[in-house]
Amino acid sequence: MKEMMKKGAMIISGSLILSLGINFFLIPDHVLDGGIIGIGMIANYIWGLKVGLTIICFSIPIFTLAWFFYRGYFYNSLHGLLISSFSIDVLQGLRAYHLPLDPAISSIIGGALVGGGIGLMLRVHTSTGGTDLLAQMIADWFKVNVGFVILAIDALIIGASGYLFSMETLLLSAITILSVGLVTMTFTSSRLLPEHPS
Repeated sequence: MKEMMKKGAMIISGSLILSLGINFFLIPDHVLDGGIIGIGMIANYIWGLKVGLTIICFSIPIFTLAWFFYRGYFYNSLHGLLISSFSIDVLQGLRAYHLPLDPAISSIIGGALVGGGIGLMLRVHTSTGGTDLLAQMIADWFKVNVGFVILAIDALIIGASGYLFSMETLLLSAITILSVGLVTMTFTSSRLLPEHPS
C-alpha cells in the first residue's frame, strides 16, 4: 500500500510539473517538445486541437504494442498517460499568465520541467505513454539509458517536422529537447523501485 501511494504521488507530481512546463513556458512561445507531446503541440499550433487529447490518440498504437510485448509497462503507463494528458488540458489556462522571458530561457526551463516530470514517473516505472513508453521498451531491448532514447526519438520528430516552422522555432525546440533529455537522464540514473514490470 505504501509503495502504491508513493507511486501515485509520483505520477501526479510528475504530471503537474510536466504540464507546468508545457503550458507556462513552451506553448506561449510556440516551442516544440519531441515525441508524442511534440505531435500534440504541433496539432495545437496548426489546428487548435487539445494537446492532451491528441497525445492520447497518438499513443494508442504504442500502447497496443506494449499490450502484446510489455504488458507490465502497459498497465503502469496507462495511469501516467491519462493523468498527464488530463493535466495538460486542464492547466491550459496557465498560458495566459506566462512570464515574458527570453524564448531561449523559457525553452530551457520548460524543457527541464518536462524532463523532471517524465523522470519522476520513469523512476517508478511509469510514463506519459507515447514515445516515452516506446523508449522504455527500446531501452530494455538494447540496454541503454531511457533518457538517451527519448532524446534520440525527440530529435527525429523535431527534424521531421522542421519544414512546418521557422529556424528560430527549430533552434528553440532543439534547446528544449536537450534540456528534457539531460534532466530525464539525471532522474533515471537510479530507480526508486528495483523491479521491472513483466
